[in-house]
Amino acid sequence: MLLTLSLLLSCQLIGEVAARSLGLPIPGPVLGLVLLATALRVAPSLADSLRPTVTVILAHLSLMFVPAGVGVIGNLGILSEDWLALLVVLVSSTVLAMVVAVGTFLGVRRLTETRST
Repeated sequence: MLLTLSLLLSCQLIGEVAARSLGLPIPGPVLGLVLLATALRVAPSLADSLRPTVTVILAHLSLMFVPAGVGVIGNLGILSEDWLALLVVLVSSTVLAMVVAVGTFLGVRRLTETRST
């Protein structure tokens, strides 16, 4: 378990250091995830050793939302002042994400249909 946790946290740390030191516009944890995915692609046997610990972590993933909930409760004053702007941003970003997802799907479908014919 310690090896798995140290590998996961090391990937995140390396990604964070790379993002901050190189001034990249990508969050460090995303770079760490890419590093982990690359490591799993290069060494597929690594997935078998990570699976037991990762399964336990994923089973308790809901605990990760507790700090976010505490943050929301801690900032209720800001939320009560700017609720309309936050609502507009949340709705518009959700709609935009859905439109982009549909557009991407349609584009990939067109590409795969033209290649198969």
